[in-house]
Amino acid sequence: MTKQPIHVVGGGLAGSEAAWQIAEKGLKVVLHEMRPTRETDAHKTDGLAELVCSNSFRSDDAENNAVGLLHAELRAAGSLIMKSADANKVPAGGALAVDRDGFSEAVQAALEAHENVEIIREEITQIPSAENGQVILATGPLTSPALSEQILKATGEDSLAFFDAIAPIIHTESINMDKAWYQSRYDKVGPGGTGKDYINCPMDKEQYEAFIDALIGGEKTSFKEWEENTPYFDGCLPIEVMAERGRETLRHGPMKPMGLTNAHQPDIKAYAVVQLRQDNALGTLYNMVGFQTKLKYGAQAEILRMIPGLEDAQFARLGGLHRNTFLNSPRLLDEQMRLKVLPHVRFAGQITGCEGYVESTAVGCLTGLFAAHQALGTDIAPPPVTTACGAIVNHITGGHIDREDGSGPRSFQPMNINFGLLPPLDEMPKHPEGKRLRGKEKTRLKKQVMAKRGLDDFKAWVANV
Repeated sequence: MTKQPIHVVGGGLAGSEAAWQIAEKGLKVVLHEMRPTRETDAHKTDGLAELVCSNSFRSDDAENNAVGLLHAELRAAGSLIMKSADANKVPAGGALAVDRDGFSEAVQAALEAHENVEIIREEITQIPSAENGQVILATGPLTSPALSEQILKATGEDSLAFFDAIAPIIHTESINMDKAWYQSRYDKVGPGGTGKDYINCPMDKEQYEAFIDALIGGEKTSFKEWEENTPYFDGCLPIEVMAERGRETLRHGPMKPMGLTNAHQPDIKAYAVVQLRQDNALGTLYNMVGFQTKLKYGAQAEILRMIPGLEDAQFARLGGLHRNTFLNSPRLLDEQMRLKVLPHVRFAGQITGCEGYVESTAVGCLTGLFAAHQALGTDIAPPPVTTACGAIVNHITGGHIDREDGSGPRSFQPMNINFGLLPPLDEMPKHPEGKRLRGKEKTRLKKQVMAKRGLDDFKAWVANV
């Protein structure tokens, strides 16, 4: 067994989880976090595992949803991030959402209290050498320019960046509840929820059309010259970009009215609905679901106050834009998340090309386990691809169609976990009574069988690590 500590660079979700998994294996780990020595454009605190965008970990339904399956797998692995999320959840329908400050404080307190963890507040500007032992780079979407440059040199890549946008947060007391109402979509009750966990703001067709016009015409944040060719991640598009792609795009996306009935006018179906989700345990703040934006602050406040119920909205935080960073992982990393040209270095979190809090946590969890077992001399294989965790690693390191010339994947973009990343079932599920399944019923049962298979396979895998 090696006596050298394993170094983890980056104290976000992935880095915190990786450090926890290593420490729980009885190994020493040094967690390097550059805040507050060097701040970022998106972080507001120096807390570990700070959530800079939404406070939602998305669906907690482990039977019907791939994200919920990932939650269940991480809980089975003893995840610190999931334990802290569960301890700080706030009502959010069928989703798992957290009080962001309480969540971050819980993660930091657990790591500070662990006898195997040392936390150093410093900026790492060079990739540590092999003489220092194993290294996990979990610097995420806000990797510092100096370290990004070193990664580019080591990998031979031209670029690591794309843009990600942040949704606004509103003071609850400023929302006009004579127009808005509380309801979860389809009245769904989730962890800690009641079925009335979202604030809903309705629009008729005329209001919606005026809103779309304002979004398209509103003044946007301008890019610097070095940013102009940076693409967006499709899973986190700004609302005005979605609006520009088609006038009905938002109405079939974050503003869809399905499953909602206006409590003030139950006989009138809204043409579109803006949902707000509780952002802190006190319920004093709500964030605008799916409303990432790059609108300038002045235009943003004016346009968002066009939404019925938000005429007098007071914003605790307006939306913003930050640069994201990820590797060409299928070409650069092996299945143990090691950099092929520098095998003492592993990567974890969003920088690997996963997208989302839970996905980043999963990669951090697995990378920590891979590094710990290597240090212990007991290398382990990744989880089966039938599991959500295994499917993410497979996507990152090799789940792509290669170019005909063998030069790498045709396209590699960040990806949220979904059932499409898992292999198909060997046998299609059948109705308990032997009837032939069709449509939604067939899709639902298929997901349930895939989820059960995944969780069973993951529990079997984690029992041996």
